[in-house]
Amino acid sequence: MKILHIINEGLSPLPERIIDVQSRDNEVRVVELSKKDISYESVINDIFSHDRVISW
Repeated sequence: MKILHIINEGLSPLPERIIDVQSRDNEVRVVELSKKDISYESVINDIFSHDRVISW
């Protein structure tokens, strides 16, 4: 399964732990919106190309 995690304001311990566990058996991508070099077009493409999207 392809899982996308969208992090709004930095990575805290709980999401970090969940991402680590999910990464063992799934294809996981993390996008941190607080980064300045984010292409919002690529974020939209990622949302539609993943099976599950989780926003933190």
